[in-house]
Amino acid sequence: VQLQASGGGLVQTGGSLRLSCVASARTFSTSIMGWFRQAPGKERDFVAAVGQRGFPTTYAGSVQGRFTISRDSAKNMVYLQMNSLKPEDTAVYYCVADTVRAIFQSIATSEYEYDLWGQGTLVTVSS
Repeated sequence: VQLQASGGGLVQTGGSLRLSCVASARTFSTSIMGWFRQAPGKERDFVAAVGQRGFPTTYAGSVQGRFTISRDSAKNMVYLQMNSLKPEDTAVYYCVADTVRAIFQSIATSEYEYDLWGQGTLVTVSS
């Protein structure tokens, strides 16, 4: 398994959660890392991504200012800190990697640009 996500759970509106994803060393060092989510009955949507050196970062408009993506190269981990959660944030969250784009190339937001996907972790925000 190249990507392993964790940290999902049940939280009340306004609460916080931090998702974590561990990657293999080879995958992590050369890849743009990101998160997508899929709500029940809806398409999979881009959430956030971060470049190979920890920058740049890109966010979906719906999470801008509430979510923060970061990566730890010493641990081969990428994180998604989610604050001020809303019921509409309820979804299965997927850790992803784009192993193709070179450093400092623009970050993609299409799911088709991400070639590695981890198993999902469910986030449920109760109202």
